[in-house]
Amino acid sequence: MHGTTSRVDPRVEEQARIKALLSQAGITLADIDRKYGLTDGAARNAMREPNQKGERAIAAALGTKPHLLWMTRYRPSGQRRSPQDWTRVPTLKQRRNEQAA
Repeated sequence: MHGTTSRVDPRVEEQARIKALLSQAGITLADIDRKYGLTDGAARNAMREPNQKGERAIAAALGTKPHLLWMTRYRPSGQRRSPQDWTRVPTLKQRRNEQAA
């Protein structure tokens, strides 16, 4: 990058941190779906867009609370941020395309 610094979306950083915690614990998102009775892909979707059931299941699997994982979705008190008008976290391919533009 030609001397410019780019700010990483905090949601992307959050997602990467949570994925690392899951990896360290040896837990897959599919494991969470099965263990917590979620539909296939629900935990994966919760990583990219708000989904309270998925967020709670991921947090439970990691032995923590959702607001400690998703600071962009929850207030420090644990109350869900409002309004719930988030956009999906861009995929790696989308982020690369934006950087190339």
